[in-house]
Amino acid sequence: MRKTAAKLLAAAAIATSVATVAAGTAAADPSTLPTLPAAKDIVGVGSDTTQSVLNGLSVGYNAALTAAGNTTSPRLYSWDATGSSPITTKTGATSIARPNGSGAGIAALDANTSATVDFARSSRAPQTGDLTTDLFVALAKDAVSWAAKSGGNAPANLTTAQLKGIYECTITNWQQIDPSLTNATIKPFLPQTSSGTRTFFLKTIGSGTPVVPGACVVSGTQENQGSDPVLNDSNAVVPYSVAHYVGQVYYGQGAGSDVQGPLTVRNVNGVAPVDTVNKTIASAFAGTTYGRVVYNVVRSADWNATDAHAAALKAIFGVGGWICTNGGAGSNIIKSYGFLALPNGACGSTTHI
Repeated sequence: MRKTAAKLLAAAAIATSVATVAAGTAAADPSTLPTLPAAKDIVGVGSDTTQSVLNGLSVGYNAALTAAGNTTSPRLYSWDATGSSPITTKTGATSIARPNGSGAGIAALDANTSATVDFARSSRAPQTGDLTTDLFVALAKDAVSWAAKSGGNAPANLTTAQLKGIYECTITNWQQIDPSLTNATIKPFLPQTSSGTRTFFLKTIGSGTPVVPGACVVSGTQENQGSDPVLNDSNAVVPYSVAHYVGQVYYGQGAGSDVQGPLTVRNVNGVAPVDTVNKTIASAFAGTTYGRVVYNVVRSADWNATDAHAAALKAIFGVGGWICTNGGAGSNIIKSYGFLALPNGACGSTTHI
C-alpha cells in the first residue's frame, strides 16, 4: 500500500510539474533546436489558432517522456504557421514551403509522407474538397467571435445578420446598425484564404452557407494577432479565436506579434464570448453556432496501421492518449492556452469528409 501510494504521489508530482513547465514555457519553433527532430518523431504544421497550444503540448509531452526515463519513444514537435521558409521539418525530410493556416497544413500533409509531415493542425472541420483519407482527430473546443479596437467606433454587440451584412458589404456604415453610432465607414478584415478561422467564420455568419466577401473586405491579416497595424483602426473588425484571445489576455500565451494588441473580442447576438470571472470561453457562447472543435489531421493509413508510428500517433492524440486524458497534464495545458478540454471519448475521436 505504501509503495502504491508513493508511486501515485510521484506520478501526480510529475504530471503537475510537466503542466507547469509547459504552461510557463514559451515553446519555440523547431528551427531554434540545436538539431532537427528525428525521422521517427511526430511533427506537425498548419493552423495559427492551435499553434501555441501544440507548442505547449509538445513541451509537456516530451518532458513527460523524459521524466519517465523514456528515451526511445518518438517526441512531438510543431512548426509555427509563420517564420522563415522553406523549412526542413525533420531529419531526412523533403524541404517544403512553411504552411500558414489549416488549409495549407492539410495540403502539406496530403502532398508528403510521414517522412516529412505526420499531422496538420486544423481549426476547421472536414469540408468538401478534403481527401476522404484524411482523418480529423478532435483536440479541444474553441469559439470564434469578432474583435475591434478598444475605444473605437464598433459597438459591443453585433448580430449574425449584421456581421453577414458587413462582410457582404451591404452594411458599410456604423449608423446603418444604430443611428447613435459614429458616422464612419466600417473596415472589415479577414485572415488569408488558407485560414481555418476564416472558413469557419464565413460559414457561421452565413448560417451554414459561406458568405462570399464583398469588395470592401480586406484579406491577408495574420489571424489572431491584434498587433497588425491595420487593425489599430477605430473602424476595423476582424474574426478572432476566443481561445487564442483568452490565452493571450489571461495566461500570457503570446509574445512579439502574437498578442491581442488594442483589440477586444465582442458579443454576438447578445452573448458574451469570454467568461471574465473564470477566465475561459463562456460556456453559453461555446454552445452557440460560433463554438467549434479544433483538430489535428492525420492520414487514415498512418492512424490505422499496426506499427510503431500508428502507436505513437494514438499515444499522443487518440482517445485515452496523453492529450486526451481529462484531468491529466495534456488537458491542463489545453486549458492554460484558453481552450476548453473535450470530454473523455470526444477528445481523440476521429471524423472525415
